[in-house]
Amino acid sequence: MEIKIYLTQQQQRVEEHLAGLIPDAVGLFHNHIESMRYSLFVGGKRIRPILCLAGAEAVDPSEATRKKTLTVACALECIHTYSLIHDDLPAMDDDDLRRGKPTNHRVFGEAAAILAGDGLLTYAFDLLSGQASAALPDADRIRIINLIARAAGPLGMVGGQSLDMLHEGKQIGYETLRTIHYSKTGALITASVVSGAIVAGADPEQEMALETYGGHIGLAFQIVDDLLDVEATTEELGKPAGSDMKAEKSTYPSLLGRGTSRTMAREAVQAAISALTPFDRQADPLRALAKYIVDRTR
Repeated sequence: MEIKIYLTQQQQRVEEHLAGLIPDAVGLFHNHIESMRYSLFVGGKRIRPILCLAGAEAVDPSEATRKKTLTVACALECIHTYSLIHDDLPAMDDDDLRRGKPTNHRVFGEAAAILAGDGLLTYAFDLLSGQASAALPDADRIRIINLIARAAGPLGMVGGQSLDMLHEGKQIGYETLRTIHYSKTGALITASVVSGAIVAGADPEQEMALETYGGHIGLAFQIVDDLLDVEATTEELGKPAGSDMKAEKSTYPSLLGRGTSRTMAREAVQAAISALTPFDRQADPLRALAKYIVDRTR
C-alpha cells in the first residue's frame, strides 16, 4: 500500500475529529484553551492516533468501527501533546522549537504551558469516559482508560521521563536504557495499537499479537528518534537537533553506535511485522507503518 496516502487520509480524519472535540478559545477560559489548541494544532505526524485507527482496522475495517475509534485516537493525541509541552519546559529539556514552531512556553509563558499540558491530559480522560465515547460498551471504555492511564503514568511515560532525567550525564547499561525508552515512548505506542483493537472487538490472540507488534515498533521508533537527533538537521526535525547530546542523555547510538542501532531498529520492525501473522491484508497499514517508522527522516 502507499503509506504516504494512508497517513495523509488518516491525519485528515484525526484533525477533523479533534477540531470538533476541543473547545473553542472563547469566554473567560480563552487564554488557557488557546494555549492548549496552539500545541495540539501546530502540526505533527499523529502517529499514535493513526496506530490506534490501524489497530482497529486490522480487526474490523468497517466504517462504524472507525468512527467509534476516532475519539480514542484523539484522546491519545491529547496525551501525547501534553507530554511534548512538558518535555520542552526549561525544567525538562528546555527546547525552543517543536514541530517547527516556538514551543508553548516560549509563546504563552511557563505557567500557561504547564496548565495547557495539564488541561490536555485531563481532557483526554474526559473524552474517554464521557459522552464523546458513549458508543463504546462501558466494559471496553474501562479497559481502554486503564490501559492508557497505565501507559501514560508513573510506570509508563511519566516514569520513563523521570528516569531519563535522573540518568542525564551518567553511564548506564543497555537494560536500563531499554527500560527508560520503553516506558517513555513504547508504552503509549503499544497502548495506542491495543486500544484500537479493543474498540474493534479483538479476541485475546489478536490483542496479544498487536501488543507484541506495539512493543517492537515502540523500540524501533525510539532508536530512529535517537539516530535522527544526531543525523538530521533542526529544519528537518522541526525541533533542535543534537539536543540529546547537549543534555548528555543516554541513547542507543551513544551506547551501541549508529550501525548497531540501525540494525536493531530494522530487526525490531521485522519482528513487529512477524507478530501480525494472525491477520490478513486488513493489517497491511500496520505493516506499512512499521516500515515507515524505521525509514522516516523526521
